[in-house]
Amino acid sequence: MLSGFVSLVSGLKANQPLARHSICHCKQGGRALNKLGYILLVDDNQDDMELTQRALTRHKLANEIVVLRDGEEALDYLYHRGDFVSRNPAHPIVVLLDVKMPKIDGIKVLQTMKSDPTLQSIPVVMLTSSRQGPDVDECYRLGANAYVVKPVDFQQFTEAVKTIGMFWAVINQASPPS
Repeated sequence: MLSGFVSLVSGLKANQPLARHSICHCKQGGRALNKLGYILLVDDNQDDMELTQRALTRHKLANEIVVLRDGEEALDYLYHRGDFVSRNPAHPIVVLLDVKMPKIDGIKVLQTMKSDPTLQSIPVVMLTSSRQGPDVDECYRLGANAYVVKPVDFQQFTEAVKTIGMFWAVINQASPPS
């Protein structure tokens, strides 16, 4: 069930540099779940990334989970720049975006996405540890579809990610690509 996730993290060793970005393929019975799109996860916290990937993979909520470490990578990915110039042209079904990140923070990524007609219809869920009122207000003002504070408890965190993934990947009817 977690074969994609396990293969992704099994090569990680102490004091070994982490990959700048990764893709986790979710499979069921050895086959990719072809009817589902992919989720873009942008978070600089390695533990949170792994827990989020594990929860999404366990519940088979996407074909792929594309993981990026900061806002600059997220914008490069969304705009097909740098390392991502030849990436799959399809947009993610949802972006799970941390607020506090190095280089470019999640609020700036959200602002850029929601002000661009080609990206503004992509749902963005702010999945963050920040409970600061101004962050919540600013994210909703800029067009965030949801703001979820990461629970400290592992079981609650897994349930929150499962619920987010289930809603955006399965229940929500996305607008057709333009």
